Amino acid sequence: MTNVYDELLQRGFIQQVSNETNLRKKLSAEKITCYIGFDPTADSLHAGSLVPVMALAFMQRFGHKPIAILGSGTTMIGDPSGKTEMRKMLTREQIVANGEKIRAQLSRFLDFDGGRAMMIDNAEWLLQLNYIDFLREVGRHFSVNRMLAAEAYKIRLEAGLSFIEFNYQVLQAYDYLMLHRRYGCTLQMGGNDQWGNILAGVDLVRRLDGAEAEALTFPLLTTSTGQKMGKTAAGAIWLDPEKLSLHDFYQYWVNVDDRDAGRFLKYFTFLPLEEIKALEALEGADLRQTKTVLAYEITKNVHGEAAAQQARAAAQALFGDGGAAESVPQMNLLKKDFQEGLGVIDLFVAAGLAGSKSDARRLIAGGGAYVNQRRIATIDEKIDLNDIQEGSLMLRAGKKRYKKIVVADV
Repeated sequence: MTNVYDELLQRGFIQQVSNETNLRKKLSAEKITCYIGFDPTADSLHAGSLVPVMALAFMQRFGHKPIAILGSGTTMIGDPSGKTEMRKMLTREQIVANGEKIRAQLSRFLDFDGGRAMMIDNAEWLLQLNYIDFLREVGRHFSVNRMLAAEAYKIRLEAGLSFIEFNYQVLQAYDYLMLHRRYGCTLQMGGNDQWGNILAGVDLVRRLDGAEAEALTFPLLTTSTGQKMGKTAAGAIWLDPEKLSLHDFYQYWVNVDDRDAGRFLKYFTFLPLEEIKALEALEGADLRQTKTVLAYEITKNVHGEAAAQQARAAAQALFGDGGAAESVPQMNLLKKDFQEGLGVIDLFVAAGLAGSKSDARRLIAGGGAYVNQRRIATIDEKIDLNDIQEGSLMLRAGKKRYKKIVVADV
């Protein structure tokens, strides 16, 4: 397969495209420059960000030049897309710090050596704008009626849309214009909730530069259960190991619904489609292999091969011979806490394996609470110094959630 468009299409990346015939022909006949924006609203990307990141990575692998825009300028405004209320306003210092961490995460997917890819901060041009000149040159090309028809604005109008957020589409379109003028960028990609914003940029490039530009959006991913991709009851699946442990990141992918495994292999790995097809064909207990490959490949892409090997070995130890591993989430308690015995209910709540004492009671009553692979039989049981093995305890809630308790003398 020589055309990246067909690769992205077969992997399920493409939701909408401005001109499919033109874009397919262009991607086949020439090497283009494309871009996606990443607003540093947090100090880490999360699993939901992996679709656009992987799209840029595939573009580069097929010889095209990706630009990752670090949206420090647009973050100061706040994107209303997908939000029912205004985003929290961050300080310039917070935005810069967040951007540096995101820059490092993107570097695992894109090769920036020799200008093969670029990472550019839109603060470079947005923070220098003269407001009156900007309104006269750019703002006059935007129809308020058309902007209000965009899904992002329609949703927010019900709860209240601030004037500062209303400017976001204009600024994103201006990004496209600047990238076209400076770097010859002719394709912007993004989530489907960005369709209106991206088309506004296509229109602005056409109006002011008289040039063709294209738009492509990805589906907004949900799991087979309808949950937003990258979200769990415990929170976001962060790519930063300081925000989500290596063990928990790996286990998230091992434990995805069977129906999602093949789809996620297409989105989040570079495995050939033929290999993915063979993994999708596995059934029953063999599906565990499919999800293990998924977890390993995504962890390798995000954290590196050594980390992926460590996470896989830890999972095999835990689910096989019951051994422990460094990547399992840990917390510290003192020996004195166990001197007279610590109630299992309090222990599981403290470890975060139960949200409340009532949750802990239900977990134990259902036979799902374990200490050192020993099932806890009653809610009155206490854990004392005799249960500590080589300075630690291994707790398990259900089949999949672990916490290692490191017991210190002081």
